[in-house]
Amino acid sequence: MVNNRFIKVQDKWVVIAACFMLSFLSADALCAQEVFNLYPGAIPNSKSSDLSESDTELTSGVFREVITPTLEVFLPEKDNATGAAVVICPGGGYSVVVYESEGVTTAKEFAKNGVTAFVLKYRLPRDATMENKTIGPLQDAQQAIKSVREDADKWEIDEDKIGIMGFSAGGHLASMAATYFEKALIPNEKNTSLRPDFQILIYPVISMRDDLTHSGSRNNLLGRSPLREYVNAYSNELQVTEQTPPAYITHTGDDDLVIVDNSIDYYESLQRNSVPVELHLYPKGGHGFVLSQPTSEWMAPIFKWMTNAGWIGL
Repeated sequence: MVNNRFIKVQDKWVVIAACFMLSFLSADALCAQEVFNLYPGAIPNSKSSDLSESDTELTSGVFREVITPTLEVFLPEKDNATGAAVVICPGGGYSVVVYESEGVTTAKEFAKNGVTAFVLKYRLPRDATMENKTIGPLQDAQQAIKSVREDADKWEIDEDKIGIMGFSAGGHLASMAATYFEKALIPNEKNTSLRPDFQILIYPVISMRDDLTHSGSRNNLLGRSPLREYVNAYSNELQVTEQTPPAYITHTGDDDLVIVDNSIDYYESLQRNSVPVELHLYPKGGHGFVLSQPTSEWMAPIFKWMTNAGWIGL
């Protein structure tokens, strides 16, 4: 989601959106119930590095390094809980993690509507911190699904109603988790299902192909001159099968950072494989359009889709 131009523009929107929304929330509502390390032990595919997480906030709620990935949980009120849960992957072009405005703010709205939400602070692909940077973010997404599913009783959720959501490059990560779930890239002694039950994609990067991809996201994940086999393997529109989970996708036609054909091609691939999918396209709004809207407004169609699909409200 991020190139040099975008960082300048997007950080402005992050700060404005975060300040606007936070100013209307009570002090109690600002606190998540728990933040915990994603891995209980050693972090797979990691190596020692001079990088650290100290002073990693690029601006308000935006992280530029993640050495120790975490999950932050937002629980609904017990009398409003639906049993559904979602893991949220904020965007950032695989360069930063736009944690507050795409992650935390979204999680609070899910919790308000009875859905337990987990914000994933995932590792960014770095040669300095990973043996294989191309799989690091996906390992964290798989571990998040695994952790939430294995602790379903603790969080009082239905282990068959656990979805994943992603914004921009986080949408690429979420759609990878939705298409690459049969092979575990993490220790999985219990053989826990890593398949999300549904996926929600907000102006997602889907493809690594030259004519579709966001170059910054591809460069950070695969390098500047990736082999064709890597380009195809990480183009998620090419990985859809009949087992891919149902999807909700939204995008704008005038997005000049992540072109709308990412969402359209993914939608068509899901359709060809008989996977239920709902696509919302808006003519204008640009990239990150949800940051300039009240959260309750842009998320309302998501809750309607979840209700119609039976994830909530039954």
